[in-house]
Amino acid sequence: MPLVADSSPLAFPADFPIKVMGRKQPGFAQAVTDIVLKHAPDFDVATVEMRPSRQGRYLSVTCVVRAKSREQLDALYQDLCDHPAVVMVL
Repeated sequence: MPLVADSSPLAFPADFPIKVMGRKQPGFAQAVTDIVLKHAPDFDVATVEMRPSRQGRYLSVTCVVRAKSREQLDALYQDLCDHPAVVMVL
């Protein structure tokens, strides 16, 4: 099942923000950026934004990718969701 609806108003290519939330642990942000780079090799890691949760147990990592297709986004979301440290992908 596609993660981005067929009736999506997105026109590709498009800049698409992805927010990944997970447990704050060593290597989490690097793992997220590695997965993003696998699917979007032109992604600029210098643009990654990170924010810890109020109590410091979780970390959100936001990446804006230049998406070329719905299939690319679906594969990226699936790989991120499959990572054991990831709690949620928005």
